[in-house]
Amino acid sequence: MSTEGGTKAIVAALAANLGIGVTKFAAWALTGASSMLAEAIHSVADSGNQVLLLVGGKRAKRVATADHPFGYARARYYYAFLVAVVLFTLGGLFALYEAWHKWSHPEPIESWQWVPVTVLVVAIALESASLRTAVRESRPAKGDLTWPQFIRRSRSPELPVVLLEDTGALAGLVFALFGVSMTLVTGDGRWDAAGTAMIGLLLVVIAVVLARETSSLIMGESATSKDLAGIRGAFEASGLTDVIHLRTMHLGPDDVLVAAKVAVRAGATMGDVAADIDDAERRIREAVPAARLIFIEPDLRRALAEPAASKENSP
Repeated sequence: MSTEGGTKAIVAALAANLGIGVTKFAAWALTGASSMLAEAIHSVADSGNQVLLLVGGKRAKRVATADHPFGYARARYYYAFLVAVVLFTLGGLFALYEAWHKWSHPEPIESWQWVPVTVLVVAIALESASLRTAVRESRPAKGDLTWPQFIRRSRSPELPVVLLEDTGALAGLVFALFGVSMTLVTGDGRWDAAGTAMIGLLLVVIAVVLARETSSLIMGESATSKDLAGIRGAFEASGLTDVIHLRTMHLGPDDVLVAAKVAVRAGATMGDVAADIDDAERRIREAVPAARLIFIEPDLRRALAEPAASKENSP
């Protein structure tokens, strides 16, 4: 995923959420509908989350230091995890609390009845535009994967986060529209509470999914199967075809660590080994540009080396 594409999606989502959030708060102040309050807080949480993603992207660009020799690229994962925490607490739990409160003390919508419906319809249109931007920016990175596979396998947190947030926001608006509409039709405020509860449950589920995926990235995930195939192909095309073991890890979305132990031919000089390692590193970087840190340890396969040594030592 390009960082630029992720930034475009984040900015589009932030602009939509700020505008929508203001109108939702106004609609709640005029009508007292709990669905509108839950959706307003949802927009606040989403706006804060997009700011967190932008901050994470900026902090990830800091130059490596003696204390952090591998750089700060993983900051993007940390701030994406904070998004899940904010979505769960500020968005999901607040909505569930508001639903419980309104269910215990239901209130019909008696004034400005057209306002919440109008605001929600406009918000659905704006969120659809934001989601369309996120989908468009995600397609190059998604490739042939399904959308659920892209969410699970992406090593870049921003686009999956925005996709889930926008999808959740759109579904939440539909739930809010359902709750408000049924309250207006029946005069029973418990429909409004039910819509709010559906919003809360949705946000909790999305937060759990985000937390699971981003925590896995924080702990360190290997390169994708496509990149692993490229790395192995680079070794096969070099003079180091016998890979004893290979380990990879994403230090950040665009920063892959490659560590390998390779068997060199018996009798090879230090110069030969160094040349083969340089050639392998060059080929790996050509195949996987994100492979910025490469450590290759030369070794001998003992089963092959020992017979040769015995012959040399025989009288």
